[in-house]
Amino acid sequence: MYIIRDIFQLQFGHYKNAKALLDDAYSKGLLPEAKSSRILSDFTGDSYRLIFEEGYDTLAEYENSLTDSMSAAEWQKWYEKFKPYVMSSHREILKLVM
Repeated sequence: MYIIRDIFQLQFGHYKNAKALLDDAYSKGLLPEAKSSRILSDFTGDSYRLIFEEGYDTLAEYENSLTDSMSAAEWQKWYEKFKPYVMSSHREILKLVM
């Protein structure tokens, strides 16, 4: 299994706005389909982070899910609203070994 984490460092003081947009995306089913998924926020370390964590059996499954969800017009419209709240981001792709 592969665990993918998309980590978004938000602009200072913009967590509530970004979280409201995230709630909207979740309620509309705009987030990628995954075997497992959760959304996390920081508790220690860098402040104002949103972490999207998803699990997939294969990297091909991840790529297909990403391609399908990101090509949707509704998702692209939502993402344009989300981007101004993001200062930076990075992705981690981890392989579950135990």
